[in-house]
Amino acid sequence: MTSCPGRPEPRLGHVTGHSPSITRPGGHGGPPEAPAGLARAIAAAHRAPWRTRAVEIAHLMTSFSLSLFYLIPALLLVVSASWVGFMIAPGGEDPWREGFDGLLTGALTMLVLLPAAATLLSRLACRVQRHRLGTVFGIVETAPPDPLAPDGRWSRLWRFVFGREAWSMVVYTTAAGLHGLLFGGIVVALVVCGLAVAVGALVGTVFILVQGQPSDLVGPLVQVVLAPLAVLIGVRLAPYAVSTEVALHRALLFDAPEVRMRRRLSHVQDSRLRMVDAAEAERRRIERDLHDGAQQRLLALTLTLTRARARVGTDPGAALELITEAQRESREVMEDLREVARGLHPRVLTDRGLPAALPVAAGRSPVPAKVEVDLPERPSARAEGVAYYVVCEALTNVAKHSGASRVTVSAHRVERPARQGGDLLRVAVTDDGAGGAEPDSGSGLYGLWDRVDAVDGVLTVHSPAGEGTVLTADIPWEA
Repeated sequence: MTSCPGRPEPRLGHVTGHSPSITRPGGHGGPPEAPAGLARAIAAAHRAPWRTRAVEIAHLMTSFSLSLFYLIPALLLVVSASWVGFMIAPGGEDPWREGFDGLLTGALTMLVLLPAAATLLSRLACRVQRHRLGTVFGIVETAPPDPLAPDGRWSRLWRFVFGREAWSMVVYTTAAGLHGLLFGGIVVALVVCGLAVAVGALVGTVFILVQGQPSDLVGPLVQVVLAPLAVLIGVRLAPYAVSTEVALHRALLFDAPEVRMRRRLSHVQDSRLRMVDAAEAERRRIERDLHDGAQQRLLALTLTLTRARARVGTDPGAALELITEAQRESREVMEDLREVARGLHPRVLTDRGLPAALPVAAGRSPVPAKVEVDLPERPSARAEGVAYYVVCEALTNVAKHSGASRVTVSAHRVERPARQGGDLLRVAVTDDGAGGAEPDSGSGLYGLWDRVDAVDGVLTVHSPAGEGTVLTADIPWEA
């Protein structure tokens, strides 16, 4: 099943000012997803469980309301198929009763217009559902261009209305409509009807007591007891209904092999261009650092040694002072070269790993940084290098853009079974700054995404405006 078309995204979601979050999965072809909207509320269920259940029930009520709209395309196709059945069934209506013009009009309406309306309505429904996935669950779907798509205008129009993708949308909207009608209807009926019955039974009980007819209390009291039980069952079923809905959307929208391959190829092309640009920018930075630092100091050292050599025979004391100055300059040159090398791969990371390297990186941050590392053993050297780079770039972003007063750097191991890809090295950088991180604002987020994605990792940035930023990188332990 192909996915609903949408504007291309750079394998990541977007960061905006309203509870933004972005995630980039690497190498798995899955959709970007983020803890926004309902997903963020569910993640905070331990803090506000009833608020979370209210959000889930409201979401299911919306799904139940939209399910009737989602089922309209399937209904139109049923009408079209029924007309064809009546026309060809033995003993059915004579197709030539209204003449050729009537038959042609009926065929045009039932075999062309109704199917076209069904596919177009499915595209509209798919757009609505895609918007809900993005705003409620934070799942952003990409639609990479089809390299085999024909270029002709009429060919594109035909594919848009009657192509395989259009019919797959009909199937998707039908499945989404049936799910919303069934699961959403059950939960909404239990909760809404249960509340209504409970309130009505309670009012009836009070009325009966006022009227002084205790013999009539049995029915209302039973309803007072059973109705809240139905509400409780509906509330308990809500998270499971939402989970099955998300699983359905994933299976229908994102799990098609062709869609995964196209998305992956599109992402590889985009990331390759960004990696080339990043490598060129890094080369220019190293060249600039060497030219402005070590190269100038080496030139000064050469001139000092030349002057010392010229004075060795005539003024040994001045020559000795120049040699001493040359020694000082050589130490400064070595320090400059260490600074350049530290930006590439620090020695402490190679020798002692992240527990020793991350405090050094945090110590260079202008913003006070707290480091929490819990790694009983070292991951692969590549995973350590990627994690160190992510932390350094994140600390640089905090100092440049966030306005934070403190930052926390953490690193620990996340154990997962082998069928899920094995253990992860998870590093997180959390600040209390202004939030609202934008990947297009020169913050280096695209470079981080590409570096993490190169080892099949996942980078998540949660940056609601005014609430700080949490950058999390999940890197395969044996990357």
